Amino acid sequence: MIQNDVIQTIEMIKDQHLDIRTITVHISLFDCISDDVETVCKKVYGKILNKAGKLIEVADYIQSKYGIPIVNKRVSVTPISLIGAASGGYSQIGLTLDKVAEEIGIDFIGGYSALVQKGMTESEKDFIKTIPYVLKNTKKLCSSVNIGSTKAGINMDAVKLVGKVIKETAELTANEGCIGCAKFVAFANAVEDNPFMAGSFNGIGEGDLVINVGISGPGVVKTALTHAKGKPCDEMANIIKKTAFKITRVGELVAREAAQMLGGTFGIVDLSLAPTPNRGDSVAEVLEEMGLSSVGIPGTTACLAMLNDAVKKGGTMASAHVGGLSGAFIPVSEDLGMIDAVNNGTLCIEKLEAMTAVCSVGLDMIAIPGDTSAETISAIIADEAAIGVINNKTTAVRVIPVIGKKEGTIEFGGLLGHAPIMPLKKGDSSEFVLRGGRIPAPMHSYKN
Repeated sequence: MIQNDVIQTIEMIKDQHLDIRTITVHISLFDCISDDVETVCKKVYGKILNKAGKLIEVADYIQSKYGIPIVNKRVSVTPISLIGAASGGYSQIGLTLDKVAEEIGIDFIGGYSALVQKGMTESEKDFIKTIPYVLKNTKKLCSSVNIGSTKAGINMDAVKLVGKVIKETAELTANEGCIGCAKFVAFANAVEDNPFMAGSFNGIGEGDLVINVGISGPGVVKTALTHAKGKPCDEMANIIKKTAFKITRVGELVAREAAQMLGGTFGIVDLSLAPTPNRGDSVAEVLEEMGLSSVGIPGTTACLAMLNDAVKKGGTMASAHVGGLSGAFIPVSEDLGMIDAVNNGTLCIEKLEAMTAVCSVGLDMIAIPGDTSAETISAIIADEAAIGVINNKTTAVRVIPVIGKKEGTIEFGGLLGHAPIMPLKKGDSSEFVLRGGRIPAPMHSYKN
């Protein structure tokens, strides 16, 4: 039995695109707080270098030892809106984070973030306004803002401000394909242990040095489902559960070894099915293997709900510490099957929004026309936040207004892939967005 599992795992790695999508080192920076920004930057740089300086070396060793590809190596820190509140100088701290990320050779560093789901202090408003400049002037820094939660409702003042931030970021990085927007996400119900960018940060309830791992494997699930032709849905769900169990075991093995080698604590395995722009490594192709001729047609949301639920059930049986986002990601630019569905007309942004009610995160890596107003972007964020708040789940928006284009395709490269520019419904949401205030928390939030 054990020998058979080993053989199957080798086949998953060799032929079915199984990989560890990311090892993310989460670092607390609370002990770096000072009322002098130069001191903050010096402490932040030194601590990250000390705690994560060997991450690449450790990841390469584990990859070589087990033959498991590790695609990304990342660092995530305490939200900088908190760390820099006493000193100000947020932009300077952001540039420091990017500098240390370059030195240790990681792919991304997350945590240029703010948690303003109920209200914003003046310093948090100042912080959010620095995001476009910082994303323009850094390469590896990622940013996020949590604008709502089931417990607090939706902070529409923050939603309004974030719409402006996204539009300004697109304009500042227009000559680079508006890439700054690909490094920013607006959340509702953001989680504290998410290892995936752009929304990763080290939550205030987390430890000093925590290792979280994000696994992948849409290709593995798709291959497993080829043995379910003509079988009923419950049998198909069981096949997905068993597959997710095996994938999660691999993730925990890597996470625990990395934690031991780096002197940290094993945190969680995020068992999200995260696609890549490679053919055969697509969540859309998994859904089509379940019986759809194309993603976006009737039945898509039901298939995605079953996939997400089965992945979570299998993963939680495999590890006592499952966390992060955990489920199926549906980014457009990073999934060739999603791109195909947009191009053939079966997948629109409204159907994607419906799908986000049953999967991980939300509207992810979606290119929209460059003349989209800041208020319309805010309205998209409010809609997605409402799904998260009412359904008590994490939702998010990562959209890229492509400045100077109304249609066509935008190329990002690497894991970010390329995206068709998706049209939006005509109309004006600005009167609603400009009201500001707070959408109250739903009735079911009042639990103690």
